[in-house]
Amino acid sequence: MRKTFLFLAACLVSMVASAQILEVVSVQELKGASYQDARVAGISPMGDYVLMTNGSNQGLKRYDIATGEMSVITEAEGAGFNVQFAQDGKEIVYRERYTAENKSRYSNIYHANLTEKKQEMIAKQQTNNDMMVMPGSKVALQNSECMMHVVKNGKRIKVAPQGNDVNYIWASLSPNKQKIVYYVSEMGCYVCDIDGKNSRFIGWDCRAPQWYNNEIIISMNDQDDGHFTQTSAIMAYTLDGKVQQLTSPDMVAMYPFATEGKVVFSTLQGKTYLLEVK
Repeated sequence: MRKTFLFLAACLVSMVASAQILEVVSVQELKGASYQDARVAGISPMGDYVLMTNGSNQGLKRYDIATGEMSVITEAEGAGFNVQFAQDGKEIVYRERYTAENKSRYSNIYHANLTEKKQEMIAKQQTNNDMMVMPGSKVALQNSECMMHVVKNGKRIKVAPQGNDVNYIWASLSPNKQKIVYYVSEMGCYVCDIDGKNSRFIGWDCRAPQWYNNEIIISMNDQDDGHFTQTSAIMAYTLDGKVQQLTSPDMVAMYPFATEGKVVFSTLQGKTYLLEVK
């Protein structure tokens, strides 16, 4: 049943994906960020550097787009998952996961100033409460244990537009912090207001969604045979229903991240690409 639904959904996307949302100005491989098991972990809000990790989120590296220089931030386990950026991109928050002697799993949460090359641990948490907030953030989103919580001025409120019995993943705040994009397992991608109201369906195959700006979402449309990924394309969706495929069919492009003017992603072969768009 699910394969049939996926096929029908893919056909639907192919029919509506002709809308022009973004113009792809250039496509280039970031050779210094292409290596075995490479995966993009984020792009700075200013678009000047890309964060790299591997397929198991081990470690975190900074790749400077202008110079091609790569520097290691950490080798920590779990550091590449859900990295948080300061608005100017000069600071990040990441996690270090580890197992204690009693076999319990924990996360140390680190705040890193990339300009001054300084880091400090700001919290220690049990892994099942694995949530991070950039210091000083007045509005933040926490996506932990497949549930969403909005943090406003230190007050944490649960947000569950599709109810409490589903799994919410890949959730993030829009740049203006007015909307949330998220994916519900077996249901697809949605966008709602910051308070969880006005939920709207975006697309079944809008997976791993990320905000491009306040009106456009970048995602991947990946198809598998139950074991391996067969195809995957980077897509653009608008909140009013337009869809556009941004990458060519011969490229298995996965897990994109975006800031206005730039989209970055890696392939199954570990090659990392930058799309300049407008």
